[in-house]
Amino acid sequence: MVQAPVRGRIAFGATALLAGFGMALNLVLTVLGTYPSTQTVPTLLGFNEPGLAGMPGRVFDFLSYFTVLSNVLVAVVMALLWRDPQRNGALFRVLRMDALIMITVTGLIYWGVLAGGVELQGLEYVTNTIEHTLVPIAAVLVFLIFGPRGQFRVSTVFVALILPIAWALAILARGAVISAYPYGFIDVARYGYGSVLQNIVGVAVFGIILGFVFLGIDRLLARMQRAG
Repeated sequence: MVQAPVRGRIAFGATALLAGFGMALNLVLTVLGTYPSTQTVPTLLGFNEPGLAGMPGRVFDFLSYFTVLSNVLVAVVMALLWRDPQRNGALFRVLRMDALIMITVTGLIYWGVLAGGVELQGLEYVTNTIEHTLVPIAAVLVFLIFGPRGQFRVSTVFVALILPIAWALAILARGAVISAYPYGFIDVARYGYGSVLQNIVGVAVFGIILGFVFLGIDRLLARMQRAG
């Protein structure tokens, strides 16, 4: 039988590979401009010239999506855990919490809000399934089953907000220049800063709630582990 620590390393490594593969394939499709954008809302990302001329814009658009940031973060955190399943430290704890919160938000918002308006083509079905379904499920399951345990603090939840808030500020700054945004709920050109800031605060509060859920689960499982 495969020992639990070995199974943990396999799970961490497999999740890192899954997230990395999804992002790499998506980036290749983006660079090549494989599929023309089906976007019809002029204030959302997706309007770039075909071929080499539009490649910089496509890549910058790709890097602007919260989905991409959350999947890359999962890939990095899982790769670090694959190298050292008991990795710890203040920065790593925050990144671990960030990965859990952000990938969960990615999956829930996609399937709860965005999925109905998405039109996919060819290999986009593969990348979309990996990014919005398989990686979120795998990341949470691996956390529940393999930990590592006892690393989160209350402060970890709040410090973990820095990265997504920085993403939001960067997106708003870029949007102010190009008048286009990655998601409708942060489309300032259509809804104004008041509504968009309310949406961002709402997602941030939801992220804090998720963070405390993961913190509570982690503490409960750590106590069960010590008792067992």
